Amino acid sequence: MVVVAVVPERHPEKPRRLPAGIELASRLLGIGKPTGAEFAKLGELLMAGDPMMDGVVDEMATAGMNQTRPLFEQALTDGIDTVDGAPPQVEAFFRHIEATPDWVDEGQLALAAQVMQSGGADGLYIARDVALMGGYQFSGFNQTLLRTGALTKGSNKRFAETSRWALDVISPGGLKVRGAGYRSTIRVRFIHSMVRKHVESMPDWDNTRWGLPINQTDMAATLVGSLVAPSIGVVGLGLVNNPREYQAIAHLTRYVGWLIGVDEAYQPHSFRDAVRILAHTSAALATPDETSRELAAPMVDDPDQWHYDSLVQLRRRVAKSQHLGIARAFLGRKTLEHLGVNSSAVPWYPPLVFGLNIARSAAAQLPGGRRRAAESGAGRADSFLATMTPTPVVIGDSSVISRVA
Repeated sequence: MVVVAVVPERHPEKPRRLPAGIELASRLLGIGKPTGAEFAKLGELLMAGDPMMDGVVDEMATAGMNQTRPLFEQALTDGIDTVDGAPPQVEAFFRHIEATPDWVDEGQLALAAQVMQSGGADGLYIARDVALMGGYQFSGFNQTLLRTGALTKGSNKRFAETSRWALDVISPGGLKVRGAGYRSTIRVRFIHSMVRKHVESMPDWDNTRWGLPINQTDMAATLVGSLVAPSIGVVGLGLVNNPREYQAIAHLTRYVGWLIGVDEAYQPHSFRDAVRILAHTSAALATPDETSRELAAPMVDDPDQWHYDSLVQLRRRVAKSQHLGIARAFLGRKTLEHLGVNSSAVPWYPPLVFGLNIARSAAAQLPGGRRRAAESGAGRADSFLATMTPTPVVIGDSSVISRVA
C-alpha cells in the first residue's frame, strides 16, 4: 500500500494513556507501548484509504450508480460469474475477494463464531457500553461520523447496524463466500468508500488536520474494537474462554480484516497480536474533545426508547441504570467525565451476572457444550437487538449512499 508520508495534525506527539481494560490486557500479555516507528506509521496511515474499493467506487460513479449498483449487488449475492458486462474494476475486485486466501481455516472461523455467539446479550452490552461509548474518545474519527448524520441517525440505530453486521459475521456459515457475514462485510467496505469520497469532498473537511476520512488507522481500530475488545470485556462479566478459542477469534478477525480492506499489517495473526493492535491504535487515537460528548452523552437516554412487552417504564429505568453501571465499571469515572456521561452510576450488573456466566463458561467446555452455548447466546443477542429496535436493520439503510450516488 502506498502511503503519503504526511502526518495529520490529529496524530498526537506521543502515545496516549490507554483505557483501563486495554491497559490491563496489554500488561497481562506483555505488550508494551508502540515503538517510535510503529507510532509514526499509525500517523502516516491516517492518510491511507482502501485503493481497491476506492477504485471500484470511482468507476461505478463515473458509469452511473443507478446502472452499476445492481451489478455490484448481483455479484455480491450470486457471484461475479453471473454478471454480464461488469465494469473492469468491479470484476477484478470480486475475482479477488471470491478467491479465499489459503491461510483461512474454516474450522477456526466456525469455532470463533460459536465462541462469540456464546457471549449472548452480555457480549452486546460490552460492545455498546464499553467499545462503542469508549470509542467516542477517538475524536478524529468522530469528525467523519458527525458529517454523515450520526446525531440525526442516533446512537441506538448506529449500534443496531453495527450489531447486525457483527451478528451476520458470526452466524453459522456467515463468512463463507456469499454468506450473510461476507455480504454484510463487503457492503460495509463499499459504504466506507462512499463515505470517504463524500466527506473528503466537503468544503469544511481538512485532510491536513483530520487525515483521510475512514482511513487505515481508524479502520484497524474499528476492526479490533468491534470483534476483539468485547471478547476481552466479557471476562469482567464472567465469560472466559480457553486459549484455542481466543486464537480462533483472532483468526476470524484477520479474515474479516482482509475482507473489509484493512492493511495486512493490521490483520492480527494471534490473539496477542490482536490486543497489540487494539492497544497501539488506541494509544494513537484516544484524544477526547467536544465531539466525544456530542456522540456519547445521548447514549445514556437510549433505553428510554427501547421496546418491552410489559412493565415498560420500570424496565427502561432498570436498563438505563444497568448500562450506565456497565460503562462505569469498565470505562472508569474519568473517562465517563470526559465523555460527558454521569459517572456516579452503581455498577451492580457485573457482580450480579458474574457467577452465572462462570457456570456458562464451564458448561461450554463440556462435550457439545460450545454448540449449546452458542445457540442459547445467539437467542439472547437477537432478543436484545429486537428490544432496541424491533424493525429489522438493513446495513447501509441510513448511509450517505443516496447523496453521493
